[in-house]
Amino acid sequence: MTGGSEKYWYNLTTGKVEKGFESPAIDRAGPFDTAEEAANAPQVLRERSRAWAEDEARDDAWGSSATDENA
Repeated sequence: MTGGSEKYWYNLTTGKVEKGFESPAIDRAGPFDTAEEAANAPQVLRERSRAWAEDEARDDAWGSSATDENA
């Protein structure tokens, strides 16, 4: 297993790809195996965020439609 210092990170503040721990952890997304994967981080984060929101909405609505219809 490769350590994070040998991986690529996307800097959320600057929008640049970095190799290793160049920036504080709060400013980084990753790790990624390649610079290309890190460069695609904004798209990956948007897709994951959308999927998590959809999952949460399904979880929040679970069982409520049967209860609402009978009310």
